Amino acid sequence: MDPEGSVPVTKNGEEKGPTLRTRFMAFADLARIHFLPVWPLVFCSGLALAAETYGGFSWTLAGKAVAMAACGFTAGLVLNDYIDRNLDRKDVSPTFSRYWRPFGTRPIPSGTVQPREALALFLVLAGIAVVIALTFPWPRPAWLIGMGLYSYAVEAFYQVAKRHQRFPVAQLLGRTDFALFPVAGYLCLGIPDGTALRFFLAFYPWTLVHLGVNDLADLENDRARGLATIPVLYGTRGAAAWIGGWAALHLAAGAFFYPALGIVPLAAWGAASVLLVTVAGKTLADPTPRRGLAMLPLLHLSLLISSLGILAGAAL
Repeated sequence: MDPEGSVPVTKNGEEKGPTLRTRFMAFADLARIHFLPVWPLVFCSGLALAAETYGGFSWTLAGKAVAMAACGFTAGLVLNDYIDRNLDRKDVSPTFSRYWRPFGTRPIPSGTVQPREALALFLVLAGIAVVIALTFPWPRPAWLIGMGLYSYAVEAFYQVAKRHQRFPVAQLLGRTDFALFPVAGYLCLGIPDGTALRFFLAFYPWTLVHLGVNDLADLENDRARGLATIPVLYGTRGAAAWIGGWAALHLAAGAFFYPALGIVPLAAWGAASVLLVTVAGKTLADPTPRRGLAMLPLLHLSLLISSLGILAGAAL
């Protein structure tokens, strides 16, 4: 079996085709399947906010939103791997992949998933999201499909532009797709209004904290790939300053958003902010890839808590 754990061999050393189990593991890694429950929660936090203001909530609507979010976001992750399929062959450490992928493999570089299969999976998942979006009353399909197309386009730009840049334009523009994700959930029932804008402005700095921690954790591989990520551009201490600065901006922007949502979302955001400050503080004290990887679970927990707080606030 090769280092990726994906290509079985015979006793004579000849390669065999991957087994059904290996193929399942590969596609699970491609989809980051263990994170799958998180994306609909983030998306539906926006839906819950809109339901409070505009009404019209139903469990059928929620089911469509969950399916659209899961397919749409997973399609973006598959697109990420498809675009980086050649660069990912240069990875020198599997540690980062083991966090993001349940079986720790790089399915396309290992040959377990062919590039054409990954591209087909992206098109199928994105297509399902589009079909679901078309079931919403007009003009919501235009908003949802437009935001989806923008997100895939900016994801492709991010993956390519960070290969050759001196200023982090790729990062600053690329993370707008993630920041728009709960806003898209909001537009399933709401309209582009002040609440949607404040949600975007509060969440966008958090996404850049997330990016900085990701880049710090994967520094060894990014150097091997020749990517101009934040710690490559500015060093590990510069990356720590990036994380701390955007964390501060998230707290400032959140102060104009979460208090208006009610006591439960505000309390949840307060708990999430404690985790965010912990991440920023520990990273500033020890700006190393090992520390960045250790902080990722706390950062994801902060996202989960704040999203669940908005959902709980709407339900109570």
